[in-house]
Amino acid sequence: MADIKVYGAPWCPDCRRSKLFLGEQRVPYDWIDIDADAEGLRFVEELQGGGRTIPTIIFADGSHLLEPSNDKLAQKLGLRLKAERSYYDLLIIGGGPAGLSSAIYAGREGIDSLVIDKSALGGQAALTERIDNYPGFPEGIQGGELADRIIQQARRYGGELLSAVGVKEVKRQDEYVVVVAEAGDDYCGRVALIATGSTYRRLDVPGEEDLIGAGIHFCSTCDGPFYKGADELAVIGGGNSGLEEGLFLTQFAKKVRILERGDRLQGSPLLRDKVLNHPQMEVHTNTQVTEFRGNGKLSAVVARDAVTGDERVFQPAAAFIFIGLDPNTSFLKGSLELDQWGFVITDDTLQTSLPGVFAAGDVRAGSTKQLGAAIGEGITALLMIRRHLEKSAHLPVHKANA
Repeated sequence: MADIKVYGAPWCPDCRRSKLFLGEQRVPYDWIDIDADAEGLRFVEELQGGGRTIPTIIFADGSHLLEPSNDKLAQKLGLRLKAERSYYDLLIIGGGPAGLSSAIYAGREGIDSLVIDKSALGGQAALTERIDNYPGFPEGIQGGELADRIIQQARRYGGELLSAVGVKEVKRQDEYVVVVAEAGDDYCGRVALIATGSTYRRLDVPGEEDLIGAGIHFCSTCDGPFYKGADELAVIGGGNSGLEEGLFLTQFAKKVRILERGDRLQGSPLLRDKVLNHPQMEVHTNTQVTEFRGNGKLSAVVARDAVTGDERVFQPAAAFIFIGLDPNTSFLKGSLELDQWGFVITDDTLQTSLPGVFAAGDVRAGSTKQLGAAIGEGITALLMIRRHLEKSAHLPVHKANA
């Protein structure tokens, strides 16, 4: 059992928000649905003297929070939401593999850096159940474990790391780059690196928004365990991510359906073979999801057969969506040049249209959206940043050996 217990209900938007925040921070918790658990409801009412405010979150020390904001949750979890100083040589926005790799190399070069991430350090890699294509791990490695190792290494080299801190603006002010946090704090630096990565794309069909966190999910590692013993789960998307996460979900459900809108699975041949030959998996191609149904909790996934036009209704305990990624660049609109999909455009040195601001990893237009490539780009960006600082005579005196 986890040290944190969240009492709530599927229809409660604040419950979904708190669950999402804990999941992003990779904090394990037990979920108690007070609509379905009479003892859970009794506990909440007793704790609140008859009240039913949710989410009610109980911590290991016996303390609790009622309907907390994300900031309150972050403080309770011991997350630091403000940096020690207001000036750093390098401001890194994004604490995934690209940003953290840059921080590691910055520390080796004597370049003072601050990493700011809106969610949890580690990025999408930390939420991946297993990574099998990263060099040096012939048997594969859990995404969370690899992310933790990278985070530890970044801290070893002195990088200051902030999580659960959003950024709302990046701008130039005289010869400096200024990063404005959502909480209003300003951080100033000589240069900045955009490494905010991407988030899972949504289907934008009726019912999706209302049921996110109440049967619709984007992270099987975070939410799959809540459906242990389920008769059926659905995975929407037949690419590598969908197939990998579908295989992972077979440990919780008797059956996992893959719903792919194309006429064949898009994943690698190895993954396709595993899925097609797995006794617990069923594949439906030419299947376009058109609606999610449910009253506070997912009850059905409605899809249309692209060949016959027939409607099909599936009734999984939950649906996990893996249909691609969108760049995390909404805060950059109007500040620097983005392509038609919202990815950051850079030159050959990985510098953006805003002088002194660079970009690396999945957020950058033309990147390959692969873990190894993101790490390589983070390192390359730091070397380009070092050259930029040298040319502008702002390179710190100290330089570590390669």
